[in-house]
Amino acid sequence: MTGSDILDSRYSWLRLLVTLLIAMIGNVGMWAVIIIMPRVQAEFGIARADAALPYTLTMVGFALGNLVIGRVVDRFGITTAMICSALTIAFGYVLAGVSSSVVMLAAVQFVIGFGTAASFGPLIADISHWFYRRRGIAVGVAASGNYLSGAIWPILLSGILADHGWRTVYYVLAVLTVVLVVPLALMLKRRIPEAASLHAETMSRTNARSVSFSPRMLQWLLALAGVGCCVAMSMPQVHIVSLCADLGYGPTVGAEMLSLMLMGGVVSRLASGVIADRLGGVMTLLIGSTLQCIALFLYLPFDGLASLYVVSLVFGLSQGGIVPSYAIIVREYLPAKEAGARVGFVIMATIVGMAIGGWMSGWIYDLTGSYQAAFINGIAWNFLNIGIIGLILVRSRNRSGRVVPA
Repeated sequence: MTGSDILDSRYSWLRLLVTLLIAMIGNVGMWAVIIIMPRVQAEFGIARADAALPYTLTMVGFALGNLVIGRVVDRFGITTAMICSALTIAFGYVLAGVSSSVVMLAAVQFVIGFGTAASFGPLIADISHWFYRRRGIAVGVAASGNYLSGAIWPILLSGILADHGWRTVYYVLAVLTVVLVVPLALMLKRRIPEAASLHAETMSRTNARSVSFSPRMLQWLLALAGVGCCVAMSMPQVHIVSLCADLGYGPTVGAEMLSLMLMGGVVSRLASGVIADRLGGVMTLLIGSTLQCIALFLYLPFDGLASLYVVSLVFGLSQGGIVPSYAIIVREYLPAKEAGARVGFVIMATIVGMAIGGWMSGWIYDLTGSYQAAFINGIAWNFLNIGIIGLILVRSRNRSGRVVPA
């Protein structure tokens, strides 16, 4: 099988399944550090802010890894990138398990976050090459691996954490990462046929001519939009547990709302993929960002227990498809041969937005003593995102936002 006939084929769907499995395993690095945070704080006798330092460094490494590993994928392929990343993650888990201070743990978490990034942006960019008519749903499925990892692994690891401690959790993850990810990565060795790559390049150039922005300008606009939407997105995702604690519902209820939000995000990513296959990435992103903004407004008047559960689910259903839409837009409008680097750059910007937004919301809370102003701040950044994506849509000669899949 050669050329474009391999796209959307049985092999493409099998590759997507393998991609999803890798994503569910490889992304655990960014969730495990949250699970162990209370144990780390108790063991080292440190403040909550200090205990959060490993998570912060994890996200910094995750952001940088999406950019750097994306370039590796463009040059050497996804299998080489995934195997190297799996070994890096496993080595990081082992070093974390012998950490003697929170500073050492935080430094190691940067390495874990860097390796974990291979299972997000670079993996999404890779699978996008193997689909033509169903690229949107394929990207949505691959991106869902991140949320599924966050929903499933805390449950699987809770028993080990309770009985043997957080260090044992990391040793177990080190073994599982190598034993599971490396064989799965070897199943992705096949490279996209040259004929299919040339076809994708032709389509992306055609789409690029429909917008009056250079590829560099479009990429930077998408990055700025990514910061805007994810500053807004971070407010509920990062602070819902603290919000519930402030309201007297307790952190357990907040964790349940976060889990509900993530599961809603999985549904949203799949639904957005279907929509993107019909309307294109730009229109899908605009819809998702608008719905997210509406959901943020709902947090302002409602603080009852039942209403917060409902609003958190609505928020998850609204925002889950936003980040994958950026990958779809990059593949539609920008050079296919640079997909790994360009998707990685835009995804990095969204992660930076999450990091900035998480800190900014806490800072605003410290200033005002309430999350109300923090939600309003998120809404303002969401409007920035809507404005940029609306501009891209208006400046498109097509006007409908629907493009020929590249």
